[in-house]
Amino acid sequence: MKSLDRYEREMLAAYEKGTLVSVRPTKAQLAAFREAARATFVKNRRVNIRLSAADLMDIQARAYEEGVPYQTLIASVLHKYVSGRLQEKRSRLTAGATSAARKRAAR
Repeated sequence: MKSLDRYEREMLAAYEKGTLVSVRPTKAQLAAFREAARATFVKNRRVNIRLSAADLMDIQARAYEEGVPYQTLIASVLHKYVSGRLQEKRSRLTAGATSAARKRAAR
């Protein structure tokens, strides 16, 4: 299991103490949440880009690691980048594996 950050530890402690209280959102809050969700997940534009074969292979490998389709991963990375929330995470792939994929793609 991954280690918990400070906020997660505080939430877990509150849960275990039984101090968390369930709050029912108002109808207005629910409507606002629904509208935000709709606006977030609307995909109404198509974009075509060219990638090197090696980069596409690396993206597909990373998507496999994350358990998501590679196009979903690309869309997620772009969304996080434009919203300022992109944080780079080291891949579990070895440097040798990706460089070997690049060499195969270059042939």
